[in-house]
Amino acid sequence: VDWQLDQSLEIGFVLETMRRSLARRKPEIINSDQGSHFTSPQYIDLLKENGVRISMDGKGRATDNIVIERFWRSLKYNEIYIHDYNSPRETRRGVERYIQLHNHYLPHQSLQNHTPEAVYNRAVVFKSTSE
Repeated sequence: VDWQLDQSLEIGFVLETMRRSLARRKPEIINSDQGSHFTSPQYIDLLKENGVRISMDGKGRATDNIVIERFWRSLKYNEIYIHDYNSPRETRRGVERYIQLHNHYLPHQSLQNHTPEAVYNRAVVFKSTSE
């Protein structure tokens, strides 16, 4: 949907990224952990103003959002840890390259071997698991 890499822990880049994302498509619900960015009044107000319901994982419950946790692990092991970036710009390029690969070209077993992009844009219909 959208992403941004920042060198600070300030809330501004999170709000900016969410605004860009919401301009493309407004989900019914957004799930996050209980980090300070996601519990800030500014972030919560932004979602409420856009009619987005909020879901937060329980404390210490990384498995509540296992899909994104698995993505972060894959990004780290398949891109970040194997490259020796020399600058934030190089890091952003590497992360962007990996996200493009992950979302548009790599089929995912959990998505019945479709790409996240195809599922997100509703370009596929899932087979029933009862077949």
